[in-house]
Amino acid sequence: MLSRTAENLFWMTRYMERAETMARLLEVGYRIALMPSAGAGHQNDWASILAAAGGAAAFASRYGETTPATVEAFLFFDRENTSSVANCIVRARDNARVVRTAVTSEVWDALNGAFQDMKAFERRGPGRADLMTLCDWTKRQTALLRGAIENTQLQQDGYDFMNLGYYIERADNTARMLDVKYYVLLPVTDRVGGGIDNYQWTTLLRAMSVFRAFHWAYGGDYTPGKIAHFLILNKSCPRSLIHCAEQVNYHLARLSRAYGQRTTPHQTARTILAELADADIDDIVLSGLHEFLTSHIRRTAALGSEIADTYLFGGR
Repeated sequence: MLSRTAENLFWMTRYMERAETMARLLEVGYRIALMPSAGAGHQNDWASILAAAGGAAAFASRYGETTPATVEAFLFFDRENTSSVANCIVRARDNARVVRTAVTSEVWDALNGAFQDMKAFERRGPGRADLMTLCDWTKRQTALLRGAIENTQLQQDGYDFMNLGYYIERADNTARMLDVKYYVLLPVTDRVGGGIDNYQWTTLLRAMSVFRAFHWAYGGDYTPGKIAHFLILNKSCPRSLIHCAEQVNYHLARLSRAYGQRTTPHQTARTILAELADADIDDIVLSGLHEFLTSHIRRTAALGSEIADTYLFGGR
């Protein structure tokens, strides 16, 4: 496969996974803002969402006041925000269009349909559709694309690059969403374990579509430690950091067999997985969950860059 084709497939799925995460972050902000005491913590809840999305500085320079309407406009519609839902869908479609012959008609239809719907939303403008409707629509579009890939693409190297894009992005996004809750929304220790704290934790599970899955796995014991364990170290959770690491290793191993060589990303990915497999959630929390998540985000970004350097822009 040409490195340019691999690059487009990799970023096609990364952008769609990122679009879904922006929608899930908006859902977290919406649900937490419904609490009567919202805003009583360290920061405004919507400002916390912007911090997790990595767009606080860009937002401040363009919008100023942090309100639900301005955050929605920035994270969903703003084409100048490289991580907005609208921009991610456009970029995902553009990447697929460049390598149109490398994706099935079902994959293209899923992306093109999302693009056409987004244009209709943009014509109506922010505020004309309910925020939760927009979030649910985004999650449906990403699920449609995922289903089309799994059911129609040949499971060759192109399929592996698509999945690497998904799981590199998802690992980054799960860490960011966890960090919003633990570090930004409620850093006041005397509130930990209270009603607001528990509501925020369960809201995070609902926004990530794993509320019922957590209940099955832990019997409804919604403690911060168990939720953190579920999203970091539980291999059966499809959004956990360790599950993403396992999938990255699996698809890199397939590429290694296909191309007959192991490269730098293989070793980096194996190291990340080994460290997660040996980790203990109590030790992570004791040493600082925010620090752990920040480190994981940096290492995931570095792994993505190594994959790009090795496969997508030519080998070193």
